[in-house]
Amino acid sequence: MNDLKRRTFFKLGLVGAAMSFIKPSKAAELIEKSTENKFRIARKTIVISTWNHGLAANAEAWKEIDSNGTSLDAVEKGVMVTEADLTNRSVGVGGRPDRDGHVTLDACIMDHKSRCGAVGCLEGIAHPISVAREVMDSTKHVMLVGEGAREFALDYGHGKAKMPIKEVKKDWKKWKKENKDVFKKPEINHENHDTIGMLALDAHGNLSGACTTSGWAYKLHGRVGDSPIIGAGLFVDNEIGAACATGLGEAVIRIAGSHTVVELMRQGHHPQQACEMAVERIIRKHEDLTGLQVGFLALDKYGNHGAYSVYEGFNFALKTVRKEEMVDAGFDRKW
Repeated sequence: MNDLKRRTFFKLGLVGAAMSFIKPSKAAELIEKSTENKFRIARKTIVISTWNHGLAANAEAWKEIDSNGTSLDAVEKGVMVTEADLTNRSVGVGGRPDRDGHVTLDACIMDHKSRCGAVGCLEGIAHPISVAREVMDSTKHVMLVGEGAREFALDYGHGKAKMPIKEVKKDWKKWKKENKDVFKKPEINHENHDTIGMLALDAHGNLSGACTTSGWAYKLHGRVGDSPIIGAGLFVDNEIGAACATGLGEAVIRIAGSHTVVELMRQGHHPQQACEMAVERIIRKHEDLTGLQVGFLALDKYGNHGAYSVYEGFNFALKTVRKEEMVDAGFDRKW
């Protein structure tokens, strides 16, 4: 062993001993800062999620990260906060219904082993993200939809919830009266958050992601967007990174958006560059971008992150050992 290798080995040994007295989330960051980047001994623990509602979700997810828990548990418990928020009109129990008055929920989850689960068009269940995880953990399937997904959720003891809630039903009746036979296209922008996507990197160096939504307000009954589709609304590859999407699901599905972002990172692009390139692809694939908002959020294996959207207004919540803040994403154009 030459002198350089001896010094490196000795330094890492001392660092490792010291880390045993420090919280795992803090230890990971300190080790990374104390070694040369080329060794990549440990990663920066981090949680990121889409939109303002991500702050509260991140705070809950961080409890798992900070107690040496898994990124999988972190993302599930994190987005459950948003699903339970009765003031949120685009996720969970407080979500807006479809054109026929049904609140249909979509969700998916994916871990560092590439295991994944999803539900689509799920009605009357409080936490679709937990049903998605149940699909992953308890079946050989990836996705269950509609009445089958509901029966499965009830069989496994997942709690019911009455939807739409009173205030939302009142709004729907007003919308229906004003629009009757017309399918009105809502704007999907910073006023209509439509999704929470969350990505986390734990102290073990493992990535996981979750995505949950009540979908496009007043959509056609039976419509499913990108949020429960692995590779579109969410994708995780523990060798490379993870990504999630928000905005018009139909546009995301066209380019397998989240998978595209991860594959761009595999080619060597920084998460920020990967998000920008995916947005550029969205733009190229659509002749009419009127009201078409899509945003991507990405996280690589070492805790580097990026975000970008077609139009201004997309933001995301960031939580690390040292930071807890909202960040405005870059964008291609203004409204």
